[in-house]
Amino acid sequence: MLFPKKVKYRKWQTGRKNPKKIGADTRGSAISFGSYGLKALSPARITGRQIESARKVLARAASKTGKTWIRIFPDRPFTKKAAEVGMGKGKGDIEGYVASVRAGRILFELDGVPRETARDALRKAGAKLPLKSKVVSREH
Repeated sequence: MLFPKKVKYRKWQTGRKNPKKIGADTRGSAISFGSYGLKALSPARITGRQIESARKVLARAASKTGKTWIRIFPDRPFTKKAAEVGMGKGKGDIEGYVASVRAGRILFELDGVPRETARDALRKAGAKLPLKSKVVSREH
């Protein structure tokens, strides 16, 4: 599971939630490494566990010949209070880390596998994530 080695601040504030006010991503919106990629079509926060789950699907499809790239990293901590704890008494403990993803971001890239295998694997990986996504390919 992905998480940062060290953080400057242990707990972050929640931040804005309205997805309509979050514009499309300009950085990381083009395929840089592989031939096929998974592009986010909606904004979301993806946990380290969800990234790992999608990575396993891609690793299985790539086997020994292919290569995968993960283009996002969960660096934002999120907290959760224990079950049956009343309101107040401070912020909860850190539950895990998430990656804040905006629409248009390339999440994963794949190379060294046949076209149909890559498309199928990326589609399955997209099903593991809490956002709408589409499979894109590099323009030759």
